[in-house]
Amino acid sequence: MKRKRLCLPAALMLLLTGCTQAATYQGFVKPDQPASTLKPISDTYQETVPVFSDEGTPDSCLAEFASGDGVCQIRQMEHYYDVTIDYAHHTPAEAGRAYAEAVLKVFPDFHSIVEPYIYENIVMAFPALRDDYSPVIERVTALAETIRPAQREELYSYAEAISGGEHGFAPDGKISYEEALTFNLVPEALRGTACSALTLWGSKTVTGDMLASRFLDWNLGSDYQMCKMHAVIHAENGSRSFTGISFLGFVSVISAVNDDGVFGAILDVGSERSEVQYSYANKKCYTYELRYALEEFDTARAVGEYMVENSRDFTYSHHIYLADGKETFCAEDAVGGLQNSGLGYSVLRDSETPLMESLQWDHPDSLCVVNSFAAKGNQESFSGGTGNIVRFNKYNEWLGGQEKFTVGAYKSAIAREKVRQGEKEGEAEVQNVRNPGTSQIILVDYHTGRIQVAFTPASGPSDDVIFTDVGKY
Repeated sequence: MKRKRLCLPAALMLLLTGCTQAATYQGFVKPDQPASTLKPISDTYQETVPVFSDEGTPDSCLAEFASGDGVCQIRQMEHYYDVTIDYAHHTPAEAGRAYAEAVLKVFPDFHSIVEPYIYENIVMAFPALRDDYSPVIERVTALAETIRPAQREELYSYAEAISGGEHGFAPDGKISYEEALTFNLVPEALRGTACSALTLWGSKTVTGDMLASRFLDWNLGSDYQMCKMHAVIHAENGSRSFTGISFLGFVSVISAVNDDGVFGAILDVGSERSEVQYSYANKKCYTYELRYALEEFDTARAVGEYMVENSRDFTYSHHIYLADGKETFCAEDAVGGLQNSGLGYSVLRDSETPLMESLQWDHPDSLCVVNSFAAKGNQESFSGGTGNIVRFNKYNEWLGGQEKFTVGAYKSAIAREKVRQGEKEGEAEVQNVRNPGTSQIILVDYHTGRIQVAFTPASGPSDDVIFTDVGKY
């Protein structure tokens, strides 16, 4: 067992909730204006509500691969890659090399698929950058040096093996050592995540047991590169074992469940303003610190307290969504600059934490997380755009539509949205929980101990959803 830690001492109702109001615009023509194109809210949902069982759908194994030393084994499944890495009997460097070797065996197009994705993320973070990549190198190198020694040893070994010793930044179809590091430091160095999460328990579930869920909204890539390489990574290391759900080639944690059932996941927070400048000097990488915390602690509270305690030292403010079957939290992590400005603070929020006055949440035994701090008095990103408030309201509305949820009923509720609606120049004009940027939907059913994941297919977002059973935590 991991060591335990001692404990530390309405929404605005939008027109989306009113179907009949939109209908009154049908056929109405303003003078010298075209007819209204407003649609009733029912058009944002699929005509037939999908029906799911409580159980996930098992995948078949298509092929198996392994590193020469057997440290890393990868099974190619129908919808994802099932990776097992033996950390218990091998050094971090051996694990990193084996992981890279096995990835190239199972996914020989890794270089040509991933490298363009890396540069797409660099361009988003540095739109004025041309041929001089020194700002990226400086940022990535500095951040990598702050990673804990064992994790850093594994990452460096992986990057050296996957790159074949190539160095530098050049979009040449081959991943260099520095590009491999950059791929693994996107959340800390480049940003590009969104996401939402919801936990139900007690009076809101039929079994009374906890159901934890998270939507991973991630940059999928111009050719849906990330959808081609979904991965479930079993890190086998005795009491420090965990199951990560992310992508081939990732060493850090995006979403993971440890062997004690603690589910931890990162979410972006759009709280950065001009008063708080981004800083990477002497900063920690929060995805790697989350991995450490999941390896080290056995409760959601202990992981959350650790992340809050270290929040001053991270690069970007963020959320850490947490659940363990008994408790659930959102670690609202404000970086040092934000705390020093007086605009925000760090707090381990639970269902009893007072919310901002502008928010209305109607359902006990549930916790909702979107891309804004929500604790009373914290910096908010609800008023700056519709995305957060609409998704917060939708979750609130969905929970009001049913007294208690089975796992199947919950899956039906979250999968009924149409993914693409009213898109204009690639941007969705309707704000959805499940949207064109959703890469994975992860469910942890604490009644059975099983994990289900809906992986966005390699062809891109689809209204058809398959919840794949990826095993027990």
